[in-house]
Amino acid sequence: MKKIFSILTMALLMLSLMPVVFATSVGSGTGISITPEQFKPLIWMCDNRLVTDNEGQPGRITGEGDEMFERIHNYAFEGEKISWQVLVMDKNKIEEINEVVGTIGATQGEGNDVEVECKRTIEPEVIPESCNARILEEQLTEFNSQTMAYYDCTFTVETPASMHGEYFITVEVKDLTGLSGTMDENEFWFLNPTIALAIDGDLEFEDVRPGAQAYSDTILVGNDAEAGSGVIMDMFITGTNFYDPSSSGAACPNTNELNLNAFRYFATNGAYSTAGDDVFDDGGFATIRSLDVEGYVNIQNTMESFSTKMYDEAEIIQDAVIGGYYASNTLSPGSEMALTFKLSLPEPCVGDFSEGQIYFWGEAI
Repeated sequence: MKKIFSILTMALLMLSLMPVVFATSVGSGTGISITPEQFKPLIWMCDNRLVTDNEGQPGRITGEGDEMFERIHNYAFEGEKISWQVLVMDKNKIEEINEVVGTIGATQGEGNDVEVECKRTIEPEVIPESCNARILEEQLTEFNSQTMAYYDCTFTVETPASMHGEYFITVEVKDLTGLSGTMDENEFWFLNPTIALAIDGDLEFEDVRPGAQAYSDTILVGNDAEAGSGVIMDMFITGTNFYDPSSSGAACPNTNELNLNAFRYFATNGAYSTAGDDVFDDGGFATIRSLDVEGYVNIQNTMESFSTKMYDEAEIIQDAVIGGYYASNTLSPGSEMALTFKLSLPEPCVGDFSEGQIYFWGEAI
Protein backbone atom coordinates (compact mmCIF):
# COMPACT_ATOMS: atom_id res chain seq x y z
CA MET A 1 0.00 0.00 0.00
CA LYS A 2 2.83 2.36 0.73
CA LYS A 3 4.29 1.76 -2.68
CA ILE A 4 1.05 2.40 -4.53
CA PHE A 5 0.45 5.64 -2.56
CA SER A 6 3.90 6.91 -3.44
CA ILE A 7 3.35 6.27 -7.12
CA LEU A 8 0.06 8.15 -7.07
CA THR A 9 1.67 11.10 -5.32
CA MET A 10 4.38 11.35 -7.93
CA ALA A 11 1.77 11.28 -10.71
CA LEU A 12 -0.10 14.17 -9.15
CA LEU A 13 3.05 16.22 -8.83
CA MET A 14 3.88 15.68 -12.48
CA LEU A 15 0.41 16.74 -13.54
CA SER A 16 0.65 19.95 -11.53
CA LEU A 17 3.72 21.01 -13.47
CA MET A 18 2.02 20.83 -16.89
CA PRO A 19 0.36 23.98 -18.39
CA VAL A 20 -3.42 24.19 -18.07
CA VAL A 21 -5.67 25.80 -20.78
CA PHE A 22 -9.14 26.95 -19.59
CA ALA A 23 -10.55 28.63 -22.86
CA THR A 24 -10.06 28.80 -26.63
CA SER A 25 -9.13 32.62 -26.86
CA VAL A 26 -7.13 35.25 -24.98
CA GLY A 27 -7.30 39.14 -24.78
CA SER A 28 -5.44 42.22 -23.54
CA GLY A 29 -6.35 45.99 -22.93
CA THR A 30 -4.88 49.48 -23.73
CA GLY A 31 -5.68 53.06 -22.57
CA ILE A 32 -7.55 55.68 -24.75
CA SER A 33 -6.83 59.45 -24.75
CA ILE A 34 -9.88 61.68 -25.57
CA THR A 35 -9.55 65.48 -25.61
CA PRO A 36 -12.76 67.42 -26.49
CA GLU A 37 -12.28 70.50 -28.68
CA GLN A 38 -12.09 73.83 -26.89
CA PHE A 39 -15.13 75.18 -28.71
CA LYS A 40 -15.03 78.86 -29.58
CA PRO A 41 -18.39 80.30 -28.46
CA LEU A 42 -20.78 81.48 -31.15
CA ILE A 43 -23.32 84.31 -31.02
CA TRP A 44 -26.15 85.29 -33.35
CA MET A 45 -28.35 88.38 -33.34
CA CYS A 46 -32.03 87.51 -33.50
CA ASP A 47 -34.72 89.74 -35.02
CA ASN A 48 -35.21 91.93 -31.97
CA ARG A 49 -33.12 95.09 -32.47
CA LEU A 50 -34.55 98.36 -31.16
CA VAL A 51 -33.44 102.01 -30.84
CA THR A 52 -35.38 103.94 -28.19
CA ASP A 53 -35.70 107.59 -27.15
CA ASN A 54 -34.10 109.07 -24.04
CA GLU A 55 -35.62 110.56 -20.90
CA GLY A 56 -36.56 114.19 -20.56
CA GLN A 57 -36.00 115.19 -24.20
CA PRO A 58 -38.96 113.93 -26.22
CA GLY A 59 -38.98 114.42 -29.95
CA ARG A 60 -41.79 115.56 -32.21
CA ILE A 61 -43.11 112.01 -32.52
CA THR A 62 -41.40 109.84 -29.90
CA GLY A 63 -41.06 110.14 -26.15
CA GLU A 64 -39.21 108.31 -23.40
CA GLY A 65 -38.80 104.64 -24.25
CA ASP A 66 -40.50 104.88 -27.65
CA GLU A 67 -38.98 103.37 -30.75
CA MET A 68 -37.16 106.14 -32.65
CA PHE A 69 -38.44 105.26 -36.10
CA GLU A 70 -37.71 108.78 -37.37
CA ARG A 71 -33.94 108.39 -36.76
CA ILE A 72 -32.70 107.46 -40.22
CA HIS A 73 -29.01 108.36 -39.83
CA ASN A 74 -26.37 106.79 -37.58
CA TYR A 75 -26.08 109.34 -34.78
CA ALA A 76 -27.24 109.04 -31.18
CA PHE A 77 -27.31 111.28 -28.13
CA GLU A 78 -26.90 110.83 -24.39
CA GLY A 79 -29.57 108.60 -22.87
CA GLU A 80 -30.72 107.02 -26.14
CA LYS A 81 -30.63 103.23 -26.20
CA ILE A 82 -29.80 100.41 -28.62
CA SER A 83 -31.12 96.94 -27.70
CA TRP A 84 -30.55 93.47 -29.12
CA GLN A 85 -31.57 89.90 -28.33
CA VAL A 86 -28.83 87.36 -29.05
CA LEU A 87 -28.47 83.58 -29.03
CA VAL A 88 -25.22 82.21 -27.57
CA MET A 89 -23.81 78.69 -28.00
CA ASP A 90 -20.90 76.76 -26.47
CA LYS A 91 -20.70 73.05 -27.40
CA ASN A 92 -18.54 72.35 -24.33
CA LYS A 93 -21.44 73.51 -22.10
CA ILE A 94 -23.28 76.77 -21.58
CA GLU A 95 -21.71 77.13 -18.13
CA GLU A 96 -18.40 77.73 -19.90
CA ILE A 97 -19.68 81.16 -20.94
CA ASN A 98 -17.98 83.78 -18.80
CA GLU A 99 -19.77 86.92 -20.05
CA VAL A 100 -21.92 88.35 -22.82
CA VAL A 101 -21.29 92.09 -23.19
CA GLY A 102 -21.92 95.10 -25.40
CA THR A 103 -18.68 96.69 -26.61
CA ILE A 104 -17.56 99.85 -28.44
CA GLY A 105 -14.32 100.67 -30.21
CA ALA A 106 -12.64 102.37 -33.10
CA THR A 107 -12.38 99.10 -35.05
CA GLN A 108 -14.86 96.29 -35.44
CA GLY A 109 -14.46 92.84 -33.97
CA GLU A 110 -13.36 91.31 -30.69
CA GLY A 111 -11.50 92.95 -27.81
CA ASN A 112 -13.13 96.40 -27.73
CA ASP A 113 -14.05 98.24 -24.53
CA VAL A 114 -16.81 96.60 -22.53
CA GLU A 115 -19.70 98.99 -21.84
CA VAL A 116 -22.65 96.88 -20.70
CA GLU A 117 -23.32 93.37 -19.41
CA CYS A 118 -26.11 91.45 -21.13
CA LYS A 119 -28.75 89.61 -19.11
CA ARG A 120 -29.77 85.99 -19.62
CA THR A 121 -33.41 85.69 -20.57
CA ILE A 122 -36.18 83.15 -21.26
CA GLU A 123 -35.24 80.20 -23.45
CA PRO A 124 -37.79 79.19 -26.11
CA GLU A 125 -37.84 75.57 -27.22
CA VAL A 126 -37.40 76.34 -30.91
CA ILE A 127 -34.71 78.65 -32.27
CA PRO A 128 -36.42 81.53 -34.13
CA GLU A 129 -35.71 81.51 -37.84
CA SER A 130 -34.64 85.16 -37.57
CA CYS A 131 -31.53 84.12 -35.58
CA ASN A 132 -30.25 82.28 -38.67
CA ALA A 133 -28.12 80.15 -36.32
CA ARG A 134 -25.63 78.18 -38.41
CA ILE A 135 -22.38 76.28 -37.97
CA LEU A 136 -20.90 76.25 -41.45
CA GLU A 137 -23.60 74.54 -43.58
CA GLU A 138 -25.52 73.21 -40.57
CA GLN A 139 -28.76 75.06 -39.79
CA LEU A 140 -29.64 74.95 -36.09
CA THR A 141 -33.36 74.68 -35.32
CA GLU A 142 -33.67 72.87 -31.98
CA PHE A 143 -32.78 74.73 -28.80
CA ASN A 144 -30.48 72.85 -26.39
CA SER A 145 -30.44 74.32 -22.90
CA GLN A 146 -27.19 72.46 -22.13
CA THR A 147 -25.26 74.37 -24.80
CA MET A 148 -27.38 77.44 -25.64
CA ALA A 149 -28.83 80.54 -23.96
CA TYR A 150 -30.55 83.78 -24.94
CA TYR A 151 -29.42 87.20 -23.72
CA ASP A 152 -30.95 90.70 -23.82
CA CYS A 153 -28.43 93.52 -24.31
CA THR A 154 -29.21 97.23 -23.89
CA PHE A 155 -26.51 99.81 -24.61
CA THR A 156 -27.17 103.36 -23.36
CA VAL A 157 -25.25 106.30 -24.83
CA GLU A 158 -23.27 108.03 -22.08
CA THR A 159 -22.36 111.70 -21.74
CA PRO A 160 -20.15 113.45 -24.31
CA ALA A 161 -17.37 113.43 -21.70
CA SER A 162 -16.97 109.66 -22.09
CA MET A 163 -18.55 108.98 -25.49
CA HIS A 164 -18.03 111.35 -28.37
CA GLY A 165 -17.24 110.49 -31.96
CA GLU A 166 -17.50 107.46 -34.24
CA TYR A 167 -17.58 103.93 -32.82
CA PHE A 168 -18.26 100.36 -33.84
CA ILE A 169 -20.79 98.81 -31.46
CA THR A 170 -21.54 95.09 -31.17
CA VAL A 171 -22.19 92.22 -28.72
CA GLU A 172 -19.34 89.91 -27.72
CA VAL A 173 -19.34 86.53 -25.93
CA LYS A 174 -16.34 85.25 -23.90
CA ASP A 175 -15.78 81.83 -22.32
CA LEU A 176 -13.76 80.77 -19.27
CA THR A 177 -10.72 79.85 -21.39
CA GLY A 178 -10.48 83.29 -23.00
CA LEU A 179 -12.01 82.36 -26.36
CA SER A 180 -14.48 84.92 -27.68
CA GLY A 181 -16.62 85.86 -30.63
CA THR A 182 -18.92 88.66 -31.77
CA MET A 183 -22.17 88.71 -33.64
CA ASP A 184 -21.68 89.36 -37.34
CA GLU A 185 -23.57 92.65 -37.20
CA ASN A 186 -21.15 95.38 -36.11
CA GLU A 187 -22.96 98.74 -36.02
CA PHE A 188 -21.29 102.10 -36.71
CA TRP A 189 -22.52 105.14 -34.77
CA PHE A 190 -21.59 108.78 -34.28
CA LEU A 191 -22.21 109.38 -30.57
CA ASN A 192 -23.05 112.79 -29.12
CA PRO A 193 -22.21 114.89 -32.19
CA THR A 194 -21.97 118.63 -31.66
CA ILE A 195 -24.96 120.42 -33.18
CA ALA A 196 -24.99 124.10 -34.13
CA LEU A 197 -26.63 126.61 -36.45
CA ALA A 198 -24.82 128.96 -38.80
CA ILE A 199 -26.40 132.34 -39.56
CA ASP A 200 -24.95 134.28 -42.45
CA GLY A 201 -26.15 137.87 -42.72
CA ASP A 202 -27.69 140.62 -40.59
CA LEU A 203 -31.20 141.97 -40.21
CA GLU A 204 -31.09 145.72 -40.70
CA PHE A 205 -33.98 148.08 -41.37
CA GLU A 206 -32.70 151.66 -41.65
CA ASP A 207 -34.63 154.82 -42.37
CA VAL A 208 -37.96 152.99 -42.66
CA ARG A 209 -40.81 155.43 -43.15
CA PRO A 210 -43.63 155.00 -40.60
CA GLY A 211 -46.63 153.37 -42.24
CA ALA A 212 -44.43 151.83 -44.97
CA GLN A 213 -43.00 148.34 -45.62
CA ALA A 214 -39.29 147.50 -45.86
CA TYR A 215 -37.43 144.31 -46.83
CA SER A 216 -34.16 143.01 -45.40
CA ASP A 217 -31.28 141.49 -47.23
CA THR A 218 -31.64 137.72 -47.48
CA ILE A 219 -29.91 135.80 -44.70
CA LEU A 220 -28.89 132.14 -44.66
CA VAL A 221 -29.65 129.79 -41.78
CA GLY A 222 -27.68 126.56 -41.98
CA ASN A 223 -27.12 123.25 -40.24
CA ASP A 224 -23.60 123.48 -38.83
CA ALA A 225 -23.57 120.10 -37.06
CA GLU A 226 -20.26 118.33 -36.58
CA ALA A 227 -18.73 117.14 -39.84
CA GLY A 228 -19.46 113.51 -40.61
CA SER A 229 -22.28 113.23 -38.09
CA GLY A 230 -25.16 113.22 -40.57
CA VAL A 231 -27.41 115.06 -38.10
CA ILE A 232 -30.67 116.21 -39.69
CA MET A 233 -32.18 119.31 -38.10
CA ASP A 234 -35.85 120.27 -37.84
CA MET A 235 -35.94 124.09 -38.04
CA PHE A 236 -37.99 126.67 -36.13
CA ILE A 237 -38.25 130.46 -35.77
CA THR A 238 -39.58 132.55 -32.88
CA GLY A 239 -39.07 136.08 -31.60
CA THR A 240 -39.80 138.72 -29.00
CA ASN A 241 -41.21 142.21 -29.09
CA PHE A 242 -38.69 145.03 -29.58
CA TYR A 243 -37.90 148.03 -27.36
CA ASP A 244 -35.93 151.25 -27.52
CA PRO A 245 -33.05 150.75 -25.03
CA SER A 246 -32.58 154.48 -24.51
CA SER A 247 -34.84 157.01 -22.83
CA SER A 248 -35.91 158.72 -26.03
CA GLY A 249 -39.66 159.06 -25.73
CA ALA A 250 -40.25 156.22 -28.19
CA ALA A 251 -43.73 155.29 -29.38
CA CYS A 252 -44.70 152.80 -32.12
CA PRO A 253 -47.56 153.46 -32.42
CA ASN A 254 -48.93 153.88 -28.90
CA THR A 255 -46.15 152.79 -26.55
CA ASN A 256 -42.38 152.32 -26.44
CA GLU A 257 -42.77 148.76 -27.74
CA LEU A 258 -42.65 147.51 -31.35
CA ASN A 259 -44.74 144.36 -31.51
CA LEU A 260 -43.27 141.29 -33.18
CA ASN A 261 -46.33 141.06 -35.41
CA ALA A 262 -44.82 143.90 -37.46
CA PHE A 263 -42.37 141.34 -38.91
CA ARG A 264 -42.89 138.56 -41.44
CA TYR A 265 -40.49 136.34 -43.39
CA PHE A 266 -40.27 134.51 -46.70
CA ALA A 267 -38.17 131.30 -46.72
CA THR A 268 -36.96 128.92 -49.41
CA ASN A 269 -35.42 125.46 -49.08
CA GLY A 270 -34.80 123.63 -52.33
CA ALA A 271 -38.08 123.14 -54.19
CA TYR A 272 -40.14 124.47 -51.28
CA SER A 273 -40.99 127.93 -49.95
CA THR A 274 -43.35 129.54 -47.51
CA ALA A 275 -45.56 130.47 -50.46
CA GLY A 276 -46.85 126.87 -50.28
CA ASP A 277 -47.03 126.83 -46.48
CA ASP A 278 -49.67 124.61 -44.85
CA VAL A 279 -50.39 127.35 -42.28
CA PHE A 280 -51.12 124.70 -39.66
CA ASP A 281 -51.46 125.88 -36.06
CA ASP A 282 -52.48 123.59 -33.20
CA GLY A 283 -53.30 126.45 -30.83
CA GLY A 284 -50.31 126.06 -28.53
CA PHE A 285 -49.47 129.79 -28.66
CA ALA A 286 -51.55 132.94 -28.78
CA THR A 287 -50.10 133.93 -32.16
CA ILE A 288 -51.99 132.22 -34.98
CA ARG A 289 -49.83 131.23 -37.93
CA SER A 290 -50.84 133.12 -41.06
CA LEU A 291 -49.64 133.73 -44.61
CA ASP A 292 -49.99 136.97 -46.54
CA VAL A 293 -50.49 137.42 -50.28
CA GLU A 294 -46.73 137.56 -50.91
CA GLY A 295 -46.10 134.25 -49.17
CA TYR A 296 -44.66 135.81 -46.01
CA VAL A 297 -45.36 134.08 -42.66
CA ASN A 298 -45.74 135.76 -39.28
CA ILE A 299 -43.46 134.85 -36.34
CA GLN A 300 -44.48 133.14 -33.12
CA ASN A 301 -43.88 135.25 -30.02
CA THR A 302 -42.49 132.73 -27.53
CA MET A 303 -40.17 132.22 -24.59
CA GLU A 304 -36.40 132.37 -25.00
CA SER A 305 -35.84 128.59 -24.93
CA PHE A 306 -36.86 125.67 -27.08
CA SER A 307 -40.26 124.17 -26.35
CA THR A 308 -42.19 121.27 -27.84
CA LYS A 309 -45.07 123.76 -28.21
CA MET A 310 -43.23 124.95 -31.32
CA TYR A 311 -44.31 121.76 -33.13
CA ASP A 312 -47.01 122.65 -35.66
CA GLU A 313 -46.63 126.30 -34.68
CA ALA A 314 -43.17 127.68 -35.40
CA GLU A 315 -41.65 125.65 -38.23
CA ILE A 316 -39.84 127.88 -40.70
CA ILE A 317 -41.58 126.12 -43.62
CA GLN A 318 -44.63 123.86 -43.34
CA ASP A 319 -44.84 121.72 -46.46
CA ALA A 320 -44.45 118.09 -47.60
CA VAL A 321 -45.22 116.02 -44.49
CA ILE A 322 -43.22 112.77 -44.44
CA GLY A 323 -43.19 110.52 -41.40
CA GLY A 324 -44.70 113.22 -39.20
CA TYR A 325 -42.11 115.85 -40.19
CA TYR A 326 -42.24 118.62 -42.76
CA ALA A 327 -39.57 117.52 -45.23
CA SER A 328 -39.28 121.11 -46.47
CA ASN A 329 -38.31 122.19 -42.94
CA THR A 330 -35.33 119.88 -42.45
CA LEU A 331 -31.65 120.56 -43.08
CA SER A 332 -28.83 118.08 -43.52
CA PRO A 333 -25.29 119.03 -42.41
CA GLY A 334 -23.95 121.93 -44.48
CA SER A 335 -27.29 122.81 -46.07
CA GLU A 336 -29.05 126.16 -45.66
CA MET A 337 -32.39 127.93 -45.86
CA ALA A 338 -32.71 131.45 -47.29
CA LEU A 339 -34.92 133.93 -45.41
CA THR A 340 -35.98 137.46 -46.30
CA PHE A 341 -37.77 139.57 -43.69
CA LYS A 342 -40.44 142.22 -44.17
CA LEU A 343 -41.16 144.99 -41.67
CA SER A 344 -44.52 146.76 -41.74
CA LEU A 345 -43.75 149.76 -39.58
CA PRO A 346 -46.75 151.25 -37.75
CA GLU A 347 -47.67 154.90 -38.03
CA PRO A 348 -46.89 156.94 -36.00
CA CYS A 349 -43.54 155.48 -34.92
CA VAL A 350 -40.44 157.06 -33.43
CA GLY A 351 -37.47 155.49 -31.65
CA ASP A 352 -34.61 153.02 -32.09
CA PHE A 353 -36.08 149.57 -31.50
CA SER A 354 -32.94 147.47 -31.24
CA GLU A 355 -33.58 145.59 -28.00
CA GLY A 356 -35.24 142.28 -28.92
CA GLN A 357 -34.45 139.03 -30.70
CA ILE A 358 -35.36 136.83 -33.64
CA TYR A 359 -34.49 133.26 -32.64
CA PHE A 360 -33.65 130.33 -34.88
CA TRP A 361 -33.89 126.80 -33.47
CA GLY A 362 -32.75 123.44 -34.77
CA GLU A 363 -33.72 120.10 -33.22
CA ALA A 364 -31.94 116.91 -34.24
CA ILE A 365 -34.44 114.44 -35.64
